[in-house]
Amino acid sequence: MKRVVFNQKGGVGKSTIACNLAAIAAVKGGPKGQGARTLVVDLDPQANSTRYLLGAAAPAGTVTEFFDQVLNFKLRPKATEEFIHATPFSNLFIMPADAALEELQAKLESRYKIYKLKEALDALADQFDEIWIDTPPALHFYTRSALIAADRCLIPFDCDEFARRALYTLLDNVAEIRADHNAALAVEGIVVNQFQARASLPQQIVQELRDERLPVLEPYLSASVKIKESHQQAKPMIYLDPRHKVTDEFERLFDTLQGKQKAARKKAV
Repeated sequence: MKRVVFNQKGGVGKSTIACNLAAIAAVKGGPKGQGARTLVVDLDPQANSTRYLLGAAAPAGTVTEFFDQVLNFKLRPKATEEFIHATPFSNLFIMPADAALEELQAKLESRYKIYKLKEALDALADQFDEIWIDTPPALHFYTRSALIAADRCLIPFDCDEFARRALYTLLDNVAEIRADHNAALAVEGIVVNQFQARASLPQQIVQELRDERLPVLEPYLSASVKIKESHQQAKPMIYLDPRHKVTDEFERLFDTLQGKQKAARKKAV
């Protein structure tokens, strides 16, 4: 299963959601719940997922080098595996990003290398049970590549009126990618992030989304300073504080996704 976490709006928690759900998959995913071999692909030049899972470590092979290789054709290219690194966490691997990724974007767009990420990740299907793709807050080459490569799309949503308005455009953009490039792509759901249960506005906005029958997932992820601590310590919540309320929410959200995945398989049969 390949999932992309995507929103054109910044600051909605894409990296936090991708890394925490991937970490949970690595701990309790897989057919027997013993941990799935899991890969995070960081496509954001800010490299937040990379720092979240590797800390200050600076790996020698990055997704930037992968795309540079795509751009500058070589008869003997490096295998995709050479750009993948183990994290300190069992079963969890990352294809890291760095700031230089931004410099390649326009060149890759002009050369129409839009399917290369899909080809690379499809070739890894027998090595990883789950692949999670973190994306930058824009609709350009990297996010389109991710949407073309993925099976499912998760949309982080912070409870804000501007975010609600932008959501409809985002859904239209995903639908266009589906129609033109990836018929199998499905919006798996909207992940409500930084939710404040005691405030009336977030409840009102989320209820409006539900009334419109948009695929809002439960549980909602609470706002918590503990998330910032997990960023600082480079430890996903399941490792930093397994009993914390937000950790429980991430685990239940992961279970929701697993349930939807099993239901889809049964329906296909």
